[in-house]
Amino acid sequence: VDAVILYDSYEVEYLPIEGLLSSSSHLFIELSTDAAGTSTGIALRYQALATGHCYEPFVKYGNLTSSDVTWGLGAVVEFACDPGYTLEQGSVTIECISPNDPQWNDTEPACRAVCSGEITDSAGVVLSPNWPEAYDKGQDCIWGIHVEEDKRIMLDIRVLNTGKNDLLTFYDGDDLTAKMLGQYGGSKSRFKLYTSSADVTIQFQSDPATNIYGYGNGFVIHFFEVARNDTCPELPEISNGWKSSSHPDLVQGTVVTYQCYPGFQVVGSELLMCQWDLTWSGDLPSCERVVSCYDPGSVENSRRILSGPHFTVGSSIQYICNKGFSLSGNSLLTCFSRGSSGPRWNQKLPRCLSETFEPCSHPGTPSYGTPSSKKIHFQAGETLNYSCQTGHQLLGEPVLHCVPGHPSLWSGLPPVCQVSSADLRMEGVQVVLAVFIPILLFLILTGIFFYLSKGQKKLYLFSNLPYKTIRREPKKDTSMYETMETREYEVSI
Repeated sequence: VDAVILYDSYEVEYLPIEGLLSSSSHLFIELSTDAAGTSTGIALRYQALATGHCYEPFVKYGNLTSSDVTWGLGAVVEFACDPGYTLEQGSVTIECISPNDPQWNDTEPACRAVCSGEITDSAGVVLSPNWPEAYDKGQDCIWGIHVEEDKRIMLDIRVLNTGKNDLLTFYDGDDLTAKMLGQYGGSKSRFKLYTSSADVTIQFQSDPATNIYGYGNGFVIHFFEVARNDTCPELPEISNGWKSSSHPDLVQGTVVTYQCYPGFQVVGSELLMCQWDLTWSGDLPSCERVVSCYDPGSVENSRRILSGPHFTVGSSIQYICNKGFSLSGNSLLTCFSRGSSGPRWNQKLPRCLSETFEPCSHPGTPSYGTPSSKKIHFQAGETLNYSCQTGHQLLGEPVLHCVPGHPSLWSGLPPVCQVSSADLRMEGVQVVLAVFIPILLFLILTGIFFYLSKGQKKLYLFSNLPYKTIRREPKKDTSMYETMETREYEVSI
């Protein structure tokens, strides 16, 4: 086609964001591709212009107001971006000029979700870079949000779909040294965060090792200025039920419990806790009318037959015991309505008992007693006899019976063997004799000893013993004289 080329992407690297204007009523567009790879594609918007008018302006992710909706000469257009987007590469206001060749006096602006920014609005939106298109790899973006000093900020994270190695971090303050509210990566369903002050810092870091388009679309964060307080918001009452609180003031840690009137049941979480960020731990529950009985459960050693898949009013369950077991109770349970108290089963759950009874264990042997058998176990129906040793009498039942049951039990407690009364008296006499006879013998022997000792002493004192002359042997002396002397001695004992 022989025509003037308005734009050729092979020749220049920029995009004609301000638009292209043909010189006639015809415009030819050619798209050529190669086999080097795949790309997203192109999107074009075109418009036929009336003579003496400018073309209709357009801004993506924004809106505009105009003094002339026909875009005639002198028309003034003002642009504004959607929440979360920033106005770039153009003027906020443009005017249609040049009567001979009507055109806008400036380029249309563009609205983009930018990386980083300082926000002082009381409410707004923070978007990941290039939203809704994918963000680039290796980005490090920081946003600061500041509201009035006596307020705090509620963050409503509505979309979070980032790469597994990307990080979105919230700081409870005006810089990165503040306390961390939370750090997230990957995908997460909608959630909320509350700051403790009037400032919050948001940091987003994309992994430099990912592909150029990242792993996810990004995130959408709505923020609102809310009143600063130290309690969670008041929870409403629920229909057909009531609530109770663990603390009169809804401070952090307070637990609110929801309960339902008879015939209704709680749907959802019946316990809600006031969390550290002054939000409740879950959604408000509700009370719905009970239309069926609860599942009564299975019976051991049995099987059950249901009348239907649900335990609605009128349905029944039949319990059948396995072979070797017998039924104790009613085999058929029926769900019936009890008015305001709700459906209930008409019978208690039965039991399946073994037809072979368990044995009784040996009940034990009393002191001074003898059982008829010392075996450990006794079969149902067997008996055990007790007797006492000589000199003892049996108190209680001398015969015990092993009564069949689950478990089997003895008919009574083992008897007691007690010393008989006659033997007890004889034993008392024997004790007295055993104590006093040795004492009596000791006294008698002691008296005899003293008597004999006293008589012997007197006999020695009054007896006449013969005297004996004791001669002294002469001694040889060197003196000139020698004398012989005789002496007499009286010795008595």
